[in-house]
Amino acid sequence: MELLVASAIGILTASGIYLVLRLRTFPVILGVSLLTYAVNTFLFASGRLTVGSAPILRDGVSDYADPLPQALVLTAIVISFGMTAVVVMISLGAYLGSDDDHVDDPVEPDPETKPDSQADTQADTQADTQADNQPDTQPDTQAGGTA
Repeated sequence: MELLVASAIGILTASGIYLVLRLRTFPVILGVSLLTYAVNTFLFASGRLTVGSAPILRDGVSDYADPLPQALVLTAIVISFGMTAVVVMISLGAYLGSDDDHVDDPVEPDPETKPDSQADTQADTQADTQADNQPDTQPDTQAGGTA
């Protein structure tokens, strides 16, 4: 049973990371959700996987399930639901604002800048590079000595 749960956690994590690395917002949201499922399953499994154990400690019961991982998972589910709702609303607003759901849209040039200023910037950069490559023609002088 531990192998099955560990494999499920690995598959959820791998799928979540794959989807998070996509360039669209909807797969990113699904990837984050899969990652939260993987973390929740890991937290739940960290409290020992027991079948048929009492959920609380009572008289005469020697084997019981640990309630702490269950409480942590319940809290994580509530937090991940709220986080997913916020991310969906932000991505929906971004999609409606730009009619595109790409995560890394290219930066558009500023309409106030002129195309000539970009050429001037490139020429200045090339001049600086050439000046750096020029050999130093001044003699080295050390403290207390002459050249």
